[in-house]
Amino acid sequence: MNPKRYEIYYANLNPGVGGEIKKPRPVVIVSQDAMNRNLDTVVVCPLTRKLHYQWRSRIQIKCSEQAAEIAVDQIRTISKDRLKQKIGKLSSEESLQLRQLITEMYGT
Repeated sequence: MNPKRYEIYYANLNPGVGGEIKKPRPVVIVSQDAMNRNLDTVVVCPLTRKLHYQWRSRIQIKCSEQAAEIAVDQIRTISKDRLKQKIGKLSSEESLQLRQLITEMYGT
């Protein structure tokens, strides 16, 4: 499997601990393609249908024709074995917005 940055995959996030997002759900690949090719893991942001419009750490998108949020505050590294099937890809605008929010939250 060779996932690409900003593609959306269905992934099994179980088991989760505490406040982590759990269960099978869509995730956005945010790690760079060179890492995705060479490592057995990928960095992802989970998607949720529970919308929090006031939360600065979330980005609203459509996934499979349904309203969803990219939970940037739940970013995590997972094994590629957790990825099931590709279900979409972010638009250029959504990719830029995600990249900017990750930089704002975790960059220097």
